[in-house]
Amino acid sequence: MTHTSRAAADLAATALHGPPTDPAELPAAFERAFNSGEIDAVDRLFAPGAVFVTAPGLSVRDDERRAANADFLGLGIPIRLTPRHTYVCDDTALLIGDYVISGNGPDGAPVHLEGSATDVARRGSDGRWRYLIDNPSGTDRP
Repeated sequence: MTHTSRAAADLAATALHGPPTDPAELPAAFERAFNSGEIDAVDRLFAPGAVFVTAPGLSVRDDERRAANADFLGLGIPIRLTPRHTYVCDDTALLIGDYVISGNGPDGAPVHLEGSATDVARRGSDGRWRYLIDNPSGTDRP
């Protein structure tokens, strides 16, 4: 692939699965990226050093965050996100929404995950919003 065609491919990928310029659009961007099955598409939506809450009181970042997201992608089941609230203060946003992952996993066993996520996003110097804290557990107790 030439540099020009790689740049065009990167631009297309950013348009389809890249961080949005409106924080209220971040959940829809995440849904598209997740449902593409591409971990790189999902990873583009996270700020450097972002945190993923794996369970109430437990969080991971960097390679462990990427691996945790890859585990969810490995289920091969689409996610459905329904945003409820977006609150913005300068370059920080609080996103609250509901999610459902429901279907049959790779082994044929039924999978049903749902909850209300409480996430924090930050606007980067490029004007695009990325997850800083991805907390699918929301306010669940440990």
